[in-house]
Amino acid sequence: MLRRSVCSWERMNRLPIMNNSLISRAATLSLKNMNPSLNIRPPAVAGMFYPAASDELTGVVRAYLAAVPAGHHPSPKALIVPHAGYIYSGAVAAHAYARLAPLRSTIRRVVLLGPAHRVPIRGLALPVAEVFATPLGSVPIDGAGARAALELPQVFASDVAHNLEHSLEVQLPFLQTVLDDFALLPFAVGAASPAQVAAVIDLLWGGPETLILISSDLSHFHGYKQAQGIDRNTADEILAFDPSIDHQQACGATPINGLLLAAKRRGMAIELLDLRNSGDTAGDRSGVVGYAAFALTEPEHDQR
Repeated sequence: MLRRSVCSWERMNRLPIMNNSLISRAATLSLKNMNPSLNIRPPAVAGMFYPAASDELTGVVRAYLAAVPAGHHPSPKALIVPHAGYIYSGAVAAHAYARLAPLRSTIRRVVLLGPAHRVPIRGLALPVAEVFATPLGSVPIDGAGARAALELPQVFASDVAHNLEHSLEVQLPFLQTVLDDFALLPFAVGAASPAQVAAVIDLLWGGPETLILISSDLSHFHGYKQAQGIDRNTADEILAFDPSIDHQQACGATPINGLLLAAKRRGMAIELLDLRNSGDTAGDRSGVVGYAAFALTEPEHDQR
């Protein structure tokens, strides 16, 4: 069964935020139950959010990418993409991933931030696992980058926060299709300020070899017309680099706000690539989920 979304910040906010030191200790126990190697995070939502068979998955992702109109565009440094089941949001995400085609052999590291849906946490969680697996293969974690990020007080390591998290996993088959070999720095983002998220992004900014990727859906379960208005307003705020998006507007508001803060300081440009909802793609229109794709470019690229 493909999922539109499992975001529910109202429900999550009623749960107690777990102590991060307890999460880190619990991570090893959870990993022993789930990962035979103790080092590999296996796919949690294959067969639900996207096809579990590698051939089918490859065909689906390539079809979404092939449907994006060709054109000459500036090279993105950062993208914002949705994370629902591919039948709902894959076509929207493809508009962002298609922009990476000229960078296939350039990007060697992806800093990926998405909201923690399953475990309420404080700060940003990296995995203990050293590899993330999908039906298309394995992606190594950037160990050096992880060690540097863990020096920040808002960053900690937890497989508990990652084991069932879909917002990061669903991005990997797209990345594995559009890029050559790359390393990953995946952050499950919980309660944090825009400044705390921006500090992580700034630390790991790197050069052309590094892509910053934010995973977020927009509004949830409004009627079609109401959702269109809410999501258009949210898109306009993002385009204005307003780092005050809330979780009613976007489940990934916290990483979005951190990126907007860092990007505005760097004088970046931002472009809305696609804006739709599940009523446009594969669902009914009585209660829809919104999706958008954005590309952010650095000033030197805008002048080409």
